[in-house]
Amino acid sequence: MISVRFRSGCKNYFFDPKGNQVRMGDQVIVETAQGLEFATCTEGNHDVDDKLVVKPLCAMVRMATDSDRRTVEYNRKRESEAFDICEKKIADHGLEMKLVNVSCSFDGSKIIFFFTADGRVDFRELVRDLASVFRARIELRQIGVRDEAKMIGGLGICGRPFCCSQFLDGFMPVSIKMAKTQNLSLNPTKISGTCGRLMCCLKYEQNAYEDAAKRMPKAESFVQTPDGPGNVKSVDLLREKVKVSLDSAAPSEPLKTYRRCEIQVLRNGKGSRDGIEIPERTERYVEPMTEEEIAPVISTPFYMNHLENVAAAGEDAPVREKIGGPESGEKYRRRKRGRGHRSGEAVTAEAPRQEKQKQPPKQENKGEGRSQNAGDKQARGDKSRRQPKKPRTEQPQQAERSRKPAPQQAAPAAPAAEGGESKRRRPHHRGGRRHRGGGTGGAEPKSE
Repeated sequence: MISVRFRSGCKNYFFDPKGNQVRMGDQVIVETAQGLEFATCTEGNHDVDDKLVVKPLCAMVRMATDSDRRTVEYNRKRESEAFDICEKKIADHGLEMKLVNVSCSFDGSKIIFFFTADGRVDFRELVRDLASVFRARIELRQIGVRDEAKMIGGLGICGRPFCCSQFLDGFMPVSIKMAKTQNLSLNPTKISGTCGRLMCCLKYEQNAYEDAAKRMPKAESFVQTPDGPGNVKSVDLLREKVKVSLDSAAPSEPLKTYRRCEIQVLRNGKGSRDGIEIPERTERYVEPMTEEEIAPVISTPFYMNHLENVAAAGEDAPVREKIGGPESGEKYRRRKRGRGHRSGEAVTAEAPRQEKQKQPPKQENKGEGRSQNAGDKQARGDKSRRQPKKPRTEQPQQAERSRKPAPQQAAPAAPAAEGGESKRRRPHHRGGRRHRGGGTGGAEPKSE
């Protein structure tokens, strides 16, 4: 047998696969009482008890093809068009009915319109108009509000989709007595679903509540407790606990809670206490120790055990060599000495700068300094114009000069004399050709 489901329904139907191997999720074409239908397999080949099979058993025709899927898509478009046309026809005839859904058969020979109404509706004229438009067999089927919620779908007050549209095969009878047994609020807005009827989920736990109610006492029962006799005021069926108002308690004292095993029922329900013998107080419930207290075990690392063995043998424990030991100090000094030779030049070069910074500030007249600098620049420019170009024979001399070691940098100039004038330092030459006598203190150029 295989189990299939039609459209978005929740009920499964059994069909004979006729020797075909069908897996869950495969789409098949089956034979029904209304003709061929497109269905989805929910459970592959499996054995089913004969009692569950409804006879006569229909057979599977074939596996669905791409052409069958295109036919299903065309029928869905046809259903949406039929829904709009039917609503207009209902308004034209002035019928008090609400259209819910439209279903078209696989071969397109039959269209079913589902609607809801408060009473009986005469829709014979409506059927004639729809048959003339679609040229197919028309059927109008009246459904209830619970079937409407199942077809449309939605979310319940719990935040999940409707049970009837997800997994319920059929609707179960629900009564207000179930809400009373479960100690729920009798407010219709809290125990009713979107369809306006009592919620289907009230049936789910009804059997558990009925079984617990047989073991627990009713409200206003007369019971004996570890603290004395009293009356039961409320019962918690799920936790199997009761709240008791003790006879010896003060009016302002809160109610005490006891387990089912701590109380003894002397009278179940309301009634008088006449002729009831009050037995001795019951024992108080003590919760058993589920887990024994285990003392914490402190384990030492493996290297600590090794050190203990070494100390017991009288040997010295190995000590890791420090980075800053005496051997590393010698290497550090050698490196420092090597770097000191290289950095000596930098130290000697920076010494004049430091001495220059230590010199007292020069007190010069800003006006005189500016005029003197301008005169030096003008004289330097005149001499550079008059100086002829050097012959090429002087290049070897220039190379020899460059090979000679650079003389040590002269000490910084002494502080300015009392007159306020200081000798200007000759600028350092950086590359290019050097002209003889190209400064204020140089000799005049020689003529060739």
